This record gives sequence, C-alpha cells and structure tokens, in this order.
Amino acid sequence: MARTPSTMLELGTLAPDFTLPNPRTGSDTSLTQIATGKKGVLVAFICNHCPYVVHIQQAFVEFANNYLDKGLAIVAISSNDVDNYPADAPEQMAIIAEKAGYAFPYLYDESQAVAKAYRAACTPDFFLFDQDLKLVYRGQFDSSRPRNDDPITGADMRAAVDALLAGQTINADQIPSLGCNIKWKPGNEPDYYG
Repeated sequence: MARTPSTMLELGTLAPDFTLPNPRTGSDTSLTQIATGKKGVLVAFICNHCPYVVHIQQAFVEFANNYLDKGLAIVAISSNDVDNYPADAPEQMAIIAEKAGYAFPYLYDESQAVAKAYRAACTPDFFLFDQDLKLVYRGQFDSSRPRNDDPITGADMRAAVDALLAGQTINADQIPSLGCNIKWKPGNEPDYYG
C-alpha cells in the first residue's frame, strides 16, 4: 500500500466541472446537477479496493447520511485504471455502492481527466466546496488509518462541514488526506506528484 498524501489544492480554487457516468444508475451525472440548490459540495475520490477507503467506508456512509439532509451535496468518483485493477471496474462500483448503502452518486472517471483537474492524488482524497463552488477544505476525514488505533470519527471533515453550513470560516490549517495513490493508466501519470 503506497502511502500518498493529498496535493492540497489551493483554497479558493473553483471546482472543475464534470459530467461522468454513474454505473449504479446507468445515467450521467454532472457537478451542476449535484450542486444546484446546495450549501456546499463534497467531492471524494475513492475506489473499491483501497484499504484506506475500506477502513473509513462505513463511517463515511454514516457521515453522508448525517449531512445530505442538511444541504450538503456529496459525490464520490473512482478514477483508477480498471485494466490493471479490475476490482475497481464500473460493475464492481455499482455492487459496492449498493452493498455499502451509498446515498450519493459514485461516478466513474474512465479518462482520469477529472482526477487530474482536481489534482487528486490518493484514495480517499476529499475536496469541499462552498455554494459558489470555491474550495474551502481539502484534507483528511480524520486521523484514523488502517494501521493506527485512532478511532474513525470523521472529526476533521465534520468540523469543516459544520463551519461551512453555519456560514463560519473554516480553519485553513488543514491536514492532508493520506491513502493509496490513484492507479493511473500507464503513461497517464500526472506531473503534480512530488
């Protein structure tokens, strides 16, 4: 498991637009559809097999269930190379989304262009935008990792989202997310890794 940190995209960055397929529904979903009428949008780059994602999966589902009704839109995106990592294939994404109870869209970024636009580096990699789609938080869900004993609370993400929904300033001192590197297609690796 390659421990890769988030690139920590600059705060204030405008959310790159996208329209991606949802393997669970068979239809396309856009950022505009997700964000319309919401107080904020959380874009999470995840995948099916990553131990870091699996570690927080249940807690992330509970987090989503807590905040979706409070005006936060949530979307998850998988950008992994499915030729070399078939466990992340779209049909498996649909199964995982159903089995885990994802109440948010889980979209497939086959070209990996969306991951690059967001400068996503790892799974999970989180990007929280305000209602104007400006980046206000990019960092860890919490301090828990597969090989430490920290409880899975979502404390960092909850603090950021609570502040956003309350119209308060989010602390800019943010700890990068850490996880497996996104599995880039051969020759498609971005230039923003260290």
